[in-house]
Amino acid sequence: MTDWLEILRQETATGERMGREVPDMLAHPEISEEQVLALFSALDKQADFAEKLKQALEKFGHDFPVITAAERLEERYADLAATVADKLKAMRE
Repeated sequence: MTDWLEILRQETATGERMGREVPDMLAHPEISEEQVLALFSALDKQADFAEKLKQALEKFGHDFPVITAAERLEERYADLAATVADKLKAMRE
């Protein structure tokens, strides 16, 4: 059986790390448009995965705090992806 809570814990730790690392990556003066695009794609996929994780947790009847944690994770990845999209847009102007 899948341990959804453990997956949520691992994804939350990854999301926290990405929250610290992404701004540093974007601030690097030599980051290329291709790298920013790859980062956006990865974060967008993580946001999609977090949404599916939340849906699975809801389906299996986990408590509200667990669902809330999954929603926050999804929002974190979506916010990071939006920040990266803004950087990509600025690079293309």
